[in-house]
Amino acid sequence: MKKKILIVLFFLTLNQAQSLETKIVHNIQNEIITNIDIKNEFKYLVALNNSLKELDKEKILSISNESIIREKIKKIEIIKNFKEIKLNKDYSELLIKNIYTRLNLKSLNEFEIYLKKYDLKIIDIEKKITIDALWNELIIQKYTSKITINENEIKKKILKNSKIQSKEYQLSEIIFEVRNKEEIEKKYNEVIKSINEIGFENSAATFSFSQSAKIGGDIGWINENSLNNNIKKYINNLQVGEITKPIILSNGILVLKLINTKNTETTIDIEDAFKKAINYERNRKLNQYSKIYYNKIKKNLDFNE
Repeated sequence: MKKKILIVLFFLTLNQAQSLETKIVHNIQNEIITNIDIKNEFKYLVALNNSLKELDKEKILSISNESIIREKIKKIEIIKNFKEIKLNKDYSELLIKNIYTRLNLKSLNEFEIYLKKYDLKIIDIEKKITIDALWNELIIQKYTSKITINENEIKKKILKNSKIQSKEYQLSEIIFEVRNKEEIEKKYNEVIKSINEIGFENSAATFSFSQSAKIGGDIGWINENSLNNNIKKYINNLQVGEITKPIILSNGILVLKLINTKNTETTIDIEDAFKKAINYERNRKLNQYSKIYYNKIKKNLDFNE
């Protein structure tokens, strides 16, 4: 595989080439991945996460290669479980808006102009988010019944803190795999070394299996009441810019970076805070099941590397 990737990297980094000969790099259950697919994934990832530009091209291409493999494997499973690869129009538009808002763009038109810089169109983004959204729906269908959330405990905590100063954390995440407990420290040190060398966002794109990896690990602002006690204790004493020790999850290791904090003294919208807390906890657990299921189906596929 390494030999093939190096060949692909060679072709993709020829700046003077006006066109590239299409070459098959991977064949996964009759779903092919070409050097052109990897090149397009390169453009897509850099458009969503500009910090990737700080890396050398070979590193970005390696990340792009892994990313497009994940997408193809998800697509194979989606085809088995859905009649068509399509989203509700309103939902698709909402997901598009979430992307360009995070990029500090004000409208769809601005987003279209922005994408032209990367030789991309809205339809390219729609295809990507459709795969991600349907994959999430599939995981929800398969694992929702296994997810237990103590809603009473969450609501009790929100009510207790609804009229006093509330703290919010702006966080980014990296979730990586380990084979055993003995590997945790070694892998964590590898991630920290990477963070020191190329930054948290680029390290998220390199190591993290969370969907947030595509946007540098960004998970936005989280109210302290939305965090379970285990995660909260890790970030309570962090200073802005600091990174947590490894947090053990059911199928991986979570590392959080504290980007910023803010205190609010206004009365919390209890219903809104409750919904956000439930969604955060639910999504966190679904993300764990997503990786479990992905590894399972990948193992059973005819994967010609």
